[in-house]
Amino acid sequence: MEGTTTDRVSVKDFSQPLIRLHRKDNVVIARVPLSLGQRVAQYGLTLRAQVAAGHKIAAAAIAKGAAIRKYDTVIGFAARDIEPGEHVHTHNLRFEEFERAPDFCADVRPVDFVPVESQATFMGIVRRDGRVATRNYIGVLSSVNRSATACRRLADWVTPERLAAFAHVDGVVAFTHNTGCGMSTPSLNFDVFRRTLAGYARHPNLAAVLIVGLGCERNQIGELLSSQGLARGPKLATFNMQDSGGTRETIAAGVAAIQELLPEANSVKREPVSARHLSIGLQCGGSDGFSSISANPALGAAMDILVRHGGTAILSETPEIYGVEDMLTRRAATPEVGRKLLERIAWWKEYSSGQSGQMNGVVVAGNQAGGIANIFEKSLGSAMKGGTTPLNAVYEYAEPIDKTGFVFMDSPGFDPCSATGQIASGANVICFTTGRGSMFGAKPVPSIKLASNTPMYARLKGDMDINCGVVVDGEASVEQLGEQIFQEILRVASGHKTKSEELGLGDNEFVPWQLGIVT
Repeated sequence: MEGTTTDRVSVKDFSQPLIRLHRKDNVVIARVPLSLGQRVAQYGLTLRAQVAAGHKIAAAAIAKGAAIRKYDTVIGFAARDIEPGEHVHTHNLRFEEFERAPDFCADVRPVDFVPVESQATFMGIVRRDGRVATRNYIGVLSSVNRSATACRRLADWVTPERLAAFAHVDGVVAFTHNTGCGMSTPSLNFDVFRRTLAGYARHPNLAAVLIVGLGCERNQIGELLSSQGLARGPKLATFNMQDSGGTRETIAAGVAAIQELLPEANSVKREPVSARHLSIGLQCGGSDGFSSISANPALGAAMDILVRHGGTAILSETPEIYGVEDMLTRRAATPEVGRKLLERIAWWKEYSSGQSGQMNGVVVAGNQAGGIANIFEKSLGSAMKGGTTPLNAVYEYAEPIDKTGFVFMDSPGFDPCSATGQIASGANVICFTTGRGSMFGAKPVPSIKLASNTPMYARLKGDMDINCGVVVDGEASVEQLGEQIFQEILRVASGHKTKSEELGLGDNEFVPWQLGIVT
């Protein structure tokens, strides 16, 4: 990575139709839609095509095979000679692998921590063991898909009318899935699955948990508990449908258990706690050409503030840092941390070999429509969510996070699956950037949606929490938006409902990562 962090986020002029992100770039970004033949005096260019907002335009002649640079980062190579003013996208930008020096620890800078007595605070729920929650749910987990309907029926029993008597309980939510049997054991897939269930079972945002199984599945409840260090008790009850007498009897027993748990769950109160208790899962989906200019760097600026206040920022979506992993290895706190990240990248290359997926350059149709040509360009923006502080640790999927500051958790790029792993690892808030407009929630934690551009924000105001498009509009700086996002995180962690929560999203986004074969 040749450009400095400052180079990446200090975009020069938003009053003109074209945005140059770095002085060494040979492409510029259309801030607004541009017409064929339109003259842009700013760079002395005449447009050779109609170009949508967020897309790239050649700022100079680019010879066939030459690197195409955005933020002074190589995002691909010219598939043919490209003339100044041409649209640069999938039709003339070639994806090609190339080596990057990891330069471990080269960009590590000490964090200017805020003194403990001056740290920002939010109104959190302090559990008896000292952990802090941002929400207060009762969870119903299925050990196997065949108990999923019973789990749903238990959650559905707690209607808004029944919940009205328990004002401090956010709800009863079922975490169901399509596995738990027909999977190889022992296996990495089985270990990841159980680790994910256990992460939810012990999550501080769940005041109590019911685990419902069928009885004959591979994922036996007793073995799940013993393998993950969990134990039955007042806050963790289990039900086996075959032993309980069947579906009706299991649901009746579960309803009785919920009725007993609700008063205790309702007895909590919020109190001021330090922002160091915040653990933020960072997600991006439906990205566009503005994501790397507004929402992602603004979220990164917010994470720099959070880290200074002692909190934790969790970057994930491993296929979506591929191609710019050197941005992170250069910030690795130790060479070992950097090498562990590269090990995960290497694992993904082997795992994805021969598949038409992101690790082979392909991004989804929405990304392409928004101006992103390939995974290198998407990764460039995605990595910015992590800010600029040292990378302190790298974790596997759903592995409990035991370090503070900026960390990485390995996951697929599929947002619900990635967020599920982050929550299982301990995230108590999700921040989700989007350029196309992803609709997303992730119970039992709140999800803050950050729009990269104003037109999409205006169109989808019912789903978006913050308009980061004001950066592109020239109305606010990345740093100002970072402070706004940080303050919104504190407000949401204190109980303020996000747009996703108002819409009731998050009941169906529990998606454990499935790596293995089905037998």
